[in-house]
Amino acid sequence: MKTELTIMLSAAGRRVELLRLLRASAHDAGFDPRILSTDITRKSPAFHLGDVQRIVPPYRDPGCLDFLLNMCRELGVRLVVPTIDPELPFYAQHREKFAAVGTTVMISSVETVHICNDKQATHDFLVGKGLPTVRQSTAGAVLAGEPGWTFPLFVKPRGGSASIGARIVKSVDELRVATTGGNYIVQEIAPGSEYTVDLYIDRTGKCRCTVPRLRIETRAGEVSKGQTCRCSMVEELATRVAESLPGAWGVINIQIFYDPGSDQLNVIEINPRFGGGYPLTHQAGAPMARWIIEEVAGLPLTARNDQWEDGLTMLRYDDAVFVSRAQAEDDKPQGTK
Repeated sequence: MKTELTIMLSAAGRRVELLRLLRASAHDAGFDPRILSTDITRKSPAFHLGDVQRIVPPYRDPGCLDFLLNMCRELGVRLVVPTIDPELPFYAQHREKFAAVGTTVMISSVETVHICNDKQATHDFLVGKGLPTVRQSTAGAVLAGEPGWTFPLFVKPRGGSASIGARIVKSVDELRVATTGGNYIVQEIAPGSEYTVDLYIDRTGKCRCTVPRLRIETRAGEVSKGQTCRCSMVEELATRVAESLPGAWGVINIQIFYDPGSDQLNVIEINPRFGGGYPLTHQAGAPMARWIIEEVAGLPLTARNDQWEDGLTMLRYDDAVFVSRAQAEDDKPQGTK
């Protein structure tokens, strides 16, 4: 009889593919999987596909931590997989408290999460480590006449996520309008094609697998068409970045632009979580979801970098989850006031 393994998918949202891959990976690793899907709303497709479903408080709620710890203890949650950038600092800060109730959170150190979530900190880290990246400044400095900038430029919120507020601007006027009322950074536009690189970093900080995905087309900040590409220069740079991060662990993804004509490489962003396009990497033969389960469960780690398929192409389409009106109605999490 297989041992039950409960995995919590936090902020389940639209991560239906990831939920299914976690369930399949736990099964392949020899467990009887139970997926706990959590969200702050029932209007979440992946929420309804969990084996167990719980509405939880927002992570900013003062009672959120105690609620989650009690829930993990009650349900025997072995692994928490966070999915959205805003909640990563919360989990990094409290990961020892989760460990005390027997729950491992797939999260890197507080320092690495800060480096990745703050675009200025990302830039400072890359420059400090001598890693290639584009020129960057603040919107205020560029608008004040800082020399050396030529439009078009790329702007995005300093603490942004999911490409919200990110755009190309072609003039000072567009820059002023795009950045009004926010804390924005400005970057030169990197030449070449954009790759999102999925990496698996084991508990010792060693990068065990690196899979670049060419971003052919994106929608709402997430890749809708992509292709795995064996490109040694991109893989080597991504590995250097990952192994330079202090206390990185688990699945992360790094966005890199590569221009084959000039061999120019630029690191743009680092995300210490599963990327939206991770299912392509998994399908190509790099089951990182299984590897995190193996480490958490104390099994031999089977991570390898020589078995994933080059050129596998993902062409996404829309699907839907259908529920009743009652099932979609939100209510307060149990145990909150």
